[in-house]
This record gives sequence, C-alpha cells and structure tokens, in this order.
Amino acid sequence: MSLTQQRNRDRDPQQESILEVTMERLDAFEHRKRVGKMVIAKEDAPTELNRQGLNTFYLLTEAYAEDSDPEDLPAVTDWSVFTHDVRTQSGCHRHQGGLAIYVIRGEGYTICEGERIDWKEGDLVLLPVVPGGVEHQHFNTGDKPATWIAFRFEPFHTALGEHVVQVSSSPEFDGH
Repeated sequence: MSLTQQRNRDRDPQQESILEVTMERLDAFEHRKRVGKMVIAKEDAPTELNRQGLNTFYLLTEAYAEDSDPEDLPAVTDWSVFTHDVRTQSGCHRHQGGLAIYVIRGEGYTICEGERIDWKEGDLVLLPVVPGGVEHQHFNTGDKPATWIAFRFEPFHTALGEHVVQVSSSPEFDGH
C-alpha cells in the first residue's frame, strides 16, 4: 500500500483562464492607481476606540469595502498608515516589528521588550524586526493626548509571516 496520495482537480469548462483572471486583476489595480484617492481627508478616515486605544485608519485594506468604486479607494495599496491618540496608555501587543512611528505631538515613552524608550514631538520611533515578535506598549507623559502616525509596508509584513498577539487592552477600551 502506497502512502503517497495524488490529488487532481478538474477545471470547470466555463471557468476563465487563470492568466485572464490575473490580467483583469492587474488591470483593475492599474486603474485604481490612476483614479483612486490621492488625498485621504481625516473626516473620511475611519476612527475607532479599540484594544490598542483611539486609532484613525488612513490606509488599511480592512477599512474599505472590497466592492467599492475604485475612485473611492486610495490610489496606494501596499501601505497601512494610521494614527494613534495615546491618552494614557495603549494596549500591549506583540508582533514581528518593522514599524515606523512618527510622533506628531506630545511626549511619552514606549516599553519595548522591557526597555523604556522616551519620545517627543518630531521623533521617529522604529520598532525592531524580531523573529519571535517584539512586545511593546506606548505611554503618554503629557497633559494632552500624544499623537503618532505609523507606517507599515504590508508586503514586508506578509513576508515576515506576521502574527499579532494582544497581551492587554488600553484602559479606555470597554470591550465593545
């Protein structure tokens, strides 16, 4: 008895060719780059209070419906860009890193793998790429919320096989 199994899949005779489906996807992508939004206004970017705190999502695939008109979608697809208003502290989570965070206003610090890293307005915080992930949490030390903007190049994170683990939630999040 052989332990090797073979799996054959017959193609539906009416199914479009794989090449044609790929070409249509690439054409749609090119069209989106030409006609998509080049400015994402703050009022058009979804904002939510979640386990991490208060985030506004400017570029994030999940923030846009798949069946949206290309003119309603951002012209750029490979980046995630979001802001975080750190009122007191963010949630704590772990992922592979590789995130660039630019501090727009305020001051605070990040605990990254147990080490405190202070930051203030105008600073760029770089989360290191760590194979098993880097645990981190952000804290505000000022009287007003600190705000930073994060930039993620999604193909890089996909290649890392990124996995996010939430360790604790922001105290502002009530779980809904």
